[in-house]
This record gives sequence, structure tokens and C-alpha cells, in this order.
Amino acid sequence: MNALVHGPADAPLVNASRFRAAHEAEWDRLDRLVTRMEKRSVRALPEEDILALPLLYRSALSSLSVARETSLDRSLVTYLEQLCTRAYFQLYGVPDSALRQMGRFFGQGWPLAVQALWRETLACLFLTVAGLLAGYWLVATDPSWYYSIIPDAMAGGRDPAASAETLRATIYGQQKGGMLATFAAYLFTHNSQVAIFAFALGFAFTVPTVLLLVYNGLTLGAMLCLFAQKGLGFGFIGWLTIHGSTEMFAIILAGAAGMKIGTAVAFPGRRARTEAAVLAGREAAVAMAGVVLMLMVAGLLEGIGRQTVQDDLMRYGIGLAALAGWLAYYYLPRRSEDRHVPAA
Repeated sequence: MNALVHGPADAPLVNASRFRAAHEAEWDRLDRLVTRMEKRSVRALPEEDILALPLLYRSALSSLSVARETSLDRSLVTYLEQLCTRAYFQLYGVPDSALRQMGRFFGQGWPLAVQALWRETLACLFLTVAGLLAGYWLVATDPSWYYSIIPDAMAGGRDPAASAETLRATIYGQQKGGMLATFAAYLFTHNSQVAIFAFALGFAFTVPTVLLLVYNGLTLGAMLCLFAQKGLGFGFIGWLTIHGSTEMFAIILAGAAGMKIGTAVAFPGRRARTEAAVLAGREAAVAMAGVVLMLMVAGLLEGIGRQTVQDDLMRYGIGLAALAGWLAYYYLPRRSEDRHVPAA
């Protein structure tokens, strides 16, 4: 006999092997869903899993009740007790404090959302670099292209007609009357707008996002060529990299988030386009929330470091250290303990 009855004399006998075979798939699925909610939140679950969650929880409670009433494997009873407890706290538990929610966002939600966008991130990096090379080549072959690529407000007299001394004053803080601060503020505002629009317009089959990223690369390449032709390329990159390493990374991630939504709309699979866009938007929105914070950090770096640090090597060091920090934060592996149903 596979099970002894501890309840009333007329309680039905339960075959342990058949019981496990009949319900193990449901326990596994509930375990996976609860684990994902613990790592991130209920918003990380697809709609069909959210709808199935209460049914799976009630089924696990029923299984636990049967397991307690019969002498099934004690390890299985313990597993079901833990599983039902975890599911209860995820479904009905007291909401986390704002501090814990913030800790979960910074510790898991944000970096995992960025990791999930790695394909789109590489595509956006490629588009930006392609635009940069194209902008550099266009201005190098014909300086008149500079006026077509760079808006007057961004140029502010920094054009092929400017002298090397004028351009040097731009990157080493020798301008008077607040012109340097105005130029820096314009660049920051411009890049912030590119990041926001790259995400917000991604739903249009990613076309606006692609164009924005290429254009942003064009402007960067055109300006780099301008300064390089005056012998100031190394200094210009150092001047830009203090905050630009964070800012350009933020733009690329914003474009990746917008591209995630756009590709879901363009290729929804078996889902309706709206449903596919909503599901993709949940994860992309988490990454975009982090992008806003990155832009705030870039603004602080721009205001504190770029205006006060004059040494080129120190500028490179600050910028590369910031970039290395972001890469480590996003892409270092985050291990989690897997839970399995005890073996029969």
C-alpha cells in the first residue's frame, strides 16, 4: 500500500506516484512563476501566467491538503508548504516598503531589464557608430556637409570657419560670458531629447528610432571631424567623454527599449499587435526608467567634472571609469537559487 490514512476511516487512499505525476507539472509552473515574481515583480509575468496564477495556487493548496491527510513523502509535504507560503505572500502578502521596492529595482529589476535588451542594444550601438563614421567621412570630404548636419544652435560659431583657438577655448573652458556653459547645456538637452524620442517613437516599427540614432551619430561624427581637422580631436573626445560615456550609453539603451516595442509591433507572432506592444513595453519601460536616472547622472558629471577638469588624461579616466561602472552594473551575472520538486 502506497499511503496510510491518518484521517477518517472512509478517507480515500492516495497513490503517491500517481498523485505526483498528476500534479507535478502544475507545481513546477507555480514554482517558476513565484520565483520570477520574487526576483522582479508580477509585472514581469505574461498575461496568461497572471491569469493562471490563482488557479495554480488553489491547486497547490489542494495538493498540500491531500498530502497532509495521507502519509506521502515528507519532503514533498515540506516542499508544498514552502511553495504555498511563497505564493501566498506574492499574491496576498503585505506590499514591500518603498525602500525594499527601490532596492529590488536597483538590485534586480533595472539591470535584468537592460540585459534582456542585449540584442537591441548591440543593434543601436551599430547604428550610432555607423552614423558617426558617416558624419566624419562626409565632413572630411566636403566641409559644407557640416552646416547640413549640425543645427546652428548646436554649432554656436563652432564650424569649419572657426579658428583653432576658438575651438580650443570650447573644450578647455576659456570662453567668457557663459558661452561654454550654454553650449554644454544645449548638448545635454539635445541628447536627452534624442533618448526620450528614441524610446517614445519606437512603436512606429522602430523607423523613427533608427533615424534618430543614425542622426545622433552623424552629429557626433561631424563635430569630431571638425575638431580633428584643427588638431584637437584627442582633446575634444576627452572633453566629451566625462559625461558623454554615460549619456551616449543612455541614448543607446533608450533606442534599444524603443526598438523592443517596435519589433513587437512589427512582428507580434500569434498575439495581437496591441497585446504584443504592451508585453514588450512592460520590460522596456523598466529599462527606460533607468535611462532617466542615467541622464541625471550625466547631468551631474557635466556640471561638476567637465567644466573643472582640464587635463585630457584625467577626463578620459573619469569617462572610461563611468562606462566601466555601467557595464559592470548591467552585465555582471546575477545568480539565483533554483528550486525543484523533490525527487520521488
